[in-house]
Amino acid sequence: MFWTKIFIPTLKNVSKDAEAISHQLMLKSGMIRKVASGIYTWLPLGLRVLRKVESIVRKEMDQSGAQEVLMPMVQPKELWEETKRWDKMGPELLRIQDRHKREFCLGPTHEEVITDLIRNNVKSYKELPLNIYQIQTKFRDEMRPRYGVMRGREFLMKDSYSFNIDEKSLQESYLSMRETYKKIIKKMGLNYKIVKADSGAIGGDASEEFHVLADTGEDTIAVSNSSEFAINTQLLLKDGEDIKSLEGKKSPDGKGEIQIKKGIEVGHIFQLGKVYSEVMKANVLNEKGKSVDLFMGCYGIGISRLVAAAIEQNYDKKGINWNEYIAPFEVNIIAVDYEKDPLIAKASNELYKDLSDMGYEVLLDDRKDSYGIKIKDSELIGIPVNIIIGKSYKDKEEVELKYRDGRNSINHIDEIKTIFNHFK
Repeated sequence: MFWTKIFIPTLKNVSKDAEAISHQLMLKSGMIRKVASGIYTWLPLGLRVLRKVESIVRKEMDQSGAQEVLMPMVQPKELWEETKRWDKMGPELLRIQDRHKREFCLGPTHEEVITDLIRNNVKSYKELPLNIYQIQTKFRDEMRPRYGVMRGREFLMKDSYSFNIDEKSLQESYLSMRETYKKIIKKMGLNYKIVKADSGAIGGDASEEFHVLADTGEDTIAVSNSSEFAINTQLLLKDGEDIKSLEGKKSPDGKGEIQIKKGIEVGHIFQLGKVYSEVMKANVLNEKGKSVDLFMGCYGIGISRLVAAAIEQNYDKKGINWNEYIAPFEVNIIAVDYEKDPLIAKASNELYKDLSDMGYEVLLDDRKDSYGIKIKDSELIGIPVNIIIGKSYKDKEEVELKYRDGRNSINHIDEIKTIFNHFK
């Protein structure tokens, strides 16, 4: 992709309403633009990152044995009334009417829809276990949307639902999803904690949250400094106790002391048990021919929120520092005087083709702007590697490799293909 052909509207300054670093940088780098409160358009650069995160999630879900479907965002009132959540959800559930005065909602989650699908199409234990997932736009009418896409009203999410014949099978599905989420977050290179949590409006017997650690996190979690123990502070506090009082206390698991951290909740997994299957009569025949209610689990991970969380852990004063797996481009060729110098243009075009043929996603900065502007923009949007082709190339056929993490080297242009072959 040539820079002059891609829409990257960078900004020097952003609104004071953009509190979180990720929100500021996503606006500055031209990844998103606000449409309404908590609702954003993803521009080409941002969408490339979003799709890469989505691809990581989809790959790991497929490898776990889960099957992908696509359920409607618009859901009928009748299904939500079966579980009594039509009223329980409160104003965050956006209710709408069609022209025939029939009532619907914009789905913030899909337990009712998926349970309805399974109860009408799965009849025997022989068809179990099942794990069904989707990647779909959700809508929650948050009272106070903030932090850009981190806490928007409209967001992209992967939600999945397991259906099992008994509790043992549910445990197996739950642990499988737990491991899958760990792989997803590890692939993105993020520092995180798995936190014991409250099941909230979703319901169920047990749940855990996946928190990416960041100073801008809305959740306060208590973690051990010597083990994997982590818990939402609200579950650990006694009546009238202050959060600060937990700091330095012995960890409940007996290993180390408690530290207080801020976290961004990017995933939540639940053992629902029979909460939905009983009220919606989702049952199958077991080995003895007896009708039994299904055991369910549900597992959500916020794809758009993961993008923001990744920025919160990977930035500096220059801009974003993307993990190589989710960067919008892997390589940026900065061609100095591309428009004026045919020799520079020829070398840049040839290297662009060579790296593209090797499978790299390459951006070639062919703008008329100065080197200073080009390198600042590249560092802002977080491309991992810059290849600078300028005066040194004309004098010695040398180019500079400038890595986003601060490393750099001078190499003959003929060495570049060898270097990048090593990475692939």
